[in-house]
Amino acid sequence: FDPRHYLGTHCYGFPKTGPHRLRFLLESVKDLRETLKKKGSTLVVRKGKPEDVVGDLITQLGSVSAVAFHEEVREIFDIVK
Repeated sequence: FDPRHYLGTHCYGFPKTGPHRLRFLLESVKDLRETLKKKGSTLVVRKGKPEDVVGDLITQLGSVSAVAFHEEVREIFDIVK
């Protein structure tokens, strides 16, 4: 979880993620972790800036052969500027 995703928006200062959406996200991640556990796998969850957390996680895990990322879609207002 990147803390920057829960700050105010650039244009109007409204929260990007309100309490209801945050609760939904947390419940979804918990459910995914439980589902993976039943299948003999796991889900690693971290809080922090990805550029800080991912390197530490790779070091902890040891043998990592690939890492994939996706870029968050920017707000339409940022694109129009």
